[in-house]
Amino acid sequence: MEAYAVLETGGKQYRVTTGETLEIERLDAESGKDIELTSVVAVSDGNELKVGTPYVEGAKVVLTVVGDKRGKKVVNFKQKRRKNYRRTVGHRQELTVVTVKAIA
Repeated sequence: MEAYAVLETGGKQYRVTTGETLEIERLDAESGKDIELTSVVAVSDGNELKVGTPYVEGAKVVLTVVGDKRGKKVVNFKQKRRKNYRRTVGHRQELTVVTVKAIA
């Protein structure tokens, strides 16, 4: 088995391995910089799994910021029949693309 970690950021949890690229909620970091996330919920070295309460002490995940982007457009449409009531609201989530550099 390979080493992996479960980290929490932006109200969501992600299972990550070294070298993996993922899109997470927007972080305030410049492109090309490294950031450390210490909100690690679980860590596995391939043999042993450590689960935190709520976070694993001393565990961290180092991420390299690739860039920023916007997610897919989500459209919310409301209508009441026979009342001439229609409302449309669109939303595009701000995302940060990161690559997992190391799990410690």
